[in-house]
Amino acid sequence: MKAEGKKRKMSMTTQMLLAAAGGILFGTAVGPWAAHLEFIGTIFMRLIQMSVVLLVMSAVSVAIGSQSGKGLGKMGFHTFKWFLGFTLFATILGWFLCQIIRPGEGIEIQTTAEVADTAISTSIQDTILGFFTTNIIASMAEGQMVPCIIFAIIFGLALSAYTSSSGDDSVLKVVKGLNAVILNIIKMVMKIAPLGVFCLLADVAGDIGFKVILPMIKFLACLAIGDLIMLVLYIPLAGIRCKVNPLMMPKKFLEVSILAMTTTSSAVCLPKKMEDSVTKFGVSKRVSDFVGPLSMSMNSNGAALCDMCYVFFFSQAFDITLTPMQIIMAVGLSIMLCLGTISVPGGAVVTMTFLATSLGLPVDAIGLLLAIDWFSGMFRTLLNVDADIIVAMLVANVEGELDRDVYNGVKTAEYSV
Repeated sequence: MKAEGKKRKMSMTTQMLLAAAGGILFGTAVGPWAAHLEFIGTIFMRLIQMSVVLLVMSAVSVAIGSQSGKGLGKMGFHTFKWFLGFTLFATILGWFLCQIIRPGEGIEIQTTAEVADTAISTSIQDTILGFFTTNIIASMAEGQMVPCIIFAIIFGLALSAYTSSSGDDSVLKVVKGLNAVILNIIKMVMKIAPLGVFCLLADVAGDIGFKVILPMIKFLACLAIGDLIMLVLYIPLAGIRCKVNPLMMPKKFLEVSILAMTTTSSAVCLPKKMEDSVTKFGVSKRVSDFVGPLSMSMNSNGAALCDMCYVFFFSQAFDITLTPMQIIMAVGLSIMLCLGTISVPGGAVVTMTFLATSLGLPVDAIGLLLAIDWFSGMFRTLLNVDADIIVAMLVANVEGELDRDVYNGVKTAEYSV
């Protein structure tokens, strides 16, 4: 009787699904008026984003500062091995899909002089130089994640050396405490995630509208099919190597995937991704705190796939055949941009312009791609986030820090310091 009297609490996953469906239906029903709700969704995203820089820097600093150089080197090697392998595969898959689907063929291009005028002169050297800041406070204020991560890595190494040589772990404890407080802020904000998701999707359905995707359906199909192929390959790969049941993964991915597709922001998804890696997939917090922030900036599989689709969309729309050298260069640039996209202001238009001008392609198709960028972002972010968790599993498995009892639901784990 007592058990029957208790009300069953609705899971966050169910709340997110209902919010997503409700937002689309509401936005479709009320039309442009739904744009008035957009500010609520923006508030939710800003509440997450305001903590992301401190979360990343404290997590990376603690993850590195708590271990010896040998242990860090092993984990770093396996982490970047999977980063490079997954990103390279994403670019090759993007090339392959564009040869079959040919997303740029039959597209009528209108002049987009205003977009072209926003082009910036960015060389490979300038992009790499931008990874290293002269003012870490300014980089934190501007949300430039790659410079912040590099500083956190250096700080963590120095912290580890100081703790080992002096035996004084007071600084490490302070950083751990800061990390714990930031995590509590994130948990508080995530309670209103369904409301934020509802408002964001209502705005898209009512203000932007879904009819804009029809002329660009082949381009979006490249991204959707690419996501599906990679996850169908990555999930069994992780299951076999980690000796867990891969059929359990889709359900575990559901909540963070909904967040990824509705916010289209890897930064907003970072706290949830790191928490789910520990509580649902059995990854240790040490590995999650190291791999999670790095993968946000350096394992953007969805972005790499999308960048290759940009290149071939440009070439096919103007009936330009790319040379083998241009294709190799496109692969290299796409991989490089996955390391720097977050730190470059201007978002998609900068990425598209950089790729087009670097490869000698016209920029007049950028306007069409920008019109559907929110929808492209759904697929980019979904793959970015899910692949990051898979990398964390693979690294944790090698490190002997994958708890299969947590993965199988035999026991629970908390993401806390």
